[in-house]
Amino acid sequence: MNKSEKAKALFLSGYNCSQSVLGAFCEDFAMDFDTAMIMSSGFGGGMGRLREVCGAFSGIVMVLSLKYGYKNADDIEKKKELYKHIQNLAQKFKQDNTSIICKELLGLVPDSSPNPSQRTTAYYQKRPCPELVAYAARILDDYLKQN
Repeated sequence: MNKSEKAKALFLSGYNCSQSVLGAFCEDFAMDFDTAMIMSSGFGGGMGRLREVCGAFSGIVMVLSLKYGYKNADDIEKKKELYKHIQNLAQKFKQDNTSIICKELLGLVPDSSPNPSQRTTAYYQKRPCPELVAYAARILDDYLKQN
């Protein structure tokens, strides 16, 4: 199973967008799956269901941070490198999907409820999320292979 298929399968099994993307890559970084799921769990629904930055894109940022992140706060070159990679993929994501903002991708007016939507057949039919997590994992995998 490739990264795109794995991310989509994780989403369809109930994980959120961010968890699905990070989960598809966590083994590549020797990251424990359970830790990855816990760490990325709050980024679903555009960060805590606020419908802000898309969870799939947040997953991209987490993986890029694992690959290019920095430990030393004063390492300006590493920060620049990480931010460059994030901006490159944000540009690609926006170019292909018009936005990296959850509410814009979904065409929704966010509500203030913290209650997640029920995962039903109708939910999956009206949401682009399964395809967005597959897309995010695909462009990320391609990008990591090239960089």
